[in-house]
Amino acid sequence: METKAILTDTHTHLYSEEFDLDRSEMMQRAIDNGVTRFFVPAIDSTCTQSMYDLERDYPDNVHLMMGLHPTYVKDNYLEELQHVEAELAKRKFVAIGEIGIDLYWDKTHLAEQQFAFRKQIQLAKKYKLPIVIHCREAFDEIFEILEEEKSPELFGIFHCFTGTYEQALRAISYNMKLGIGGVVTFKNGKIDQFLDKIDLYHIVLETDSPYLAPIPYRGKRNESSYLINVVDKLSQIYGITTDEIAAITTENSREIFGI
Repeated sequence: METKAILTDTHTHLYSEEFDLDRSEMMQRAIDNGVTRFFVPAIDSTCTQSMYDLERDYPDNVHLMMGLHPTYVKDNYLEELQHVEAELAKRKFVAIGEIGIDLYWDKTHLAEQQFAFRKQIQLAKKYKLPIVIHCREAFDEIFEILEEEKSPELFGIFHCFTGTYEQALRAISYNMKLGIGGVVTFKNGKIDQFLDKIDLYHIVLETDSPYLAPIPYRGKRNESSYLINVVDKLSQIYGITTDEIAAITTENSREIFGI
C-alpha cells in the first residue's frame, strides 16, 4: 500500500519487552508507513511506568489507556483496581482498557473478572471515557454485563473482534466499534466473510502488536507498521482505496478517543 493518509493503530502494546532491543526503529518503520497515532492499552500496574516513558518519548504520537487486563485478574485484583483508580484520579487517559473477560487460559477467576469488568465500566462512565474490551471465549459473559451496564454514556471498542456476524451487530448495538487487525488476513479468520456487511463507520484498525501478526508475518512478532497489511485486506473486502480505509477508520478512532 502506498498512502499519504494518516493511519491509526488503536491497540498496540508498544512497551512490550519484545520491542526492548529495537523500539525506536520499530516506531520509525510505523511512522514511515503512515501510522502516526498509537493507542496503548494497559495490562496491570507493572507496565505503568514503561507506558509513561513511552508517552514521554513520543508525546505527539502515543496516547495511553488505563485498566486491568482480564488475564491479569489474580488474587491481588483489588489492589490492582485501586492502582487503576489512583492513576485515573491523577492524570488524563484516553480510555479504560483493556478490560473484559478471558476464559481461554483460566476459568477459575471468572467471578473476579466479572467484578473487575463491571467496576472498570463504572469508572469509564464516571470519567466519561470509552472502554476497550478484551473478549476471549467469553462473548456471552461480556454481553451479559454490557446489557446490565448499557447507557448512552457507555461506548468504546470491541478489541480484536473475532465473533460472528450476529455478535458483531450486538457489539455495535452497545455503541462499540469493532477493532480489526491481523485476524482478518488469516485463512481461517472467518470475519472477512461477513465484514462487508458491516458499515465501515463501525470499524477501527489495530495490530495488538507484538501479538497476532497479519499474513505474511503470521507467527512472527507483530508491529504497528504491519497495519498496512490489514488496510490492504480491508481495501479488498470493501472495494475502496486504502486511502479511504485509512481516512474513515482514523476518523472513527477520533470519534471514540476524542483526539
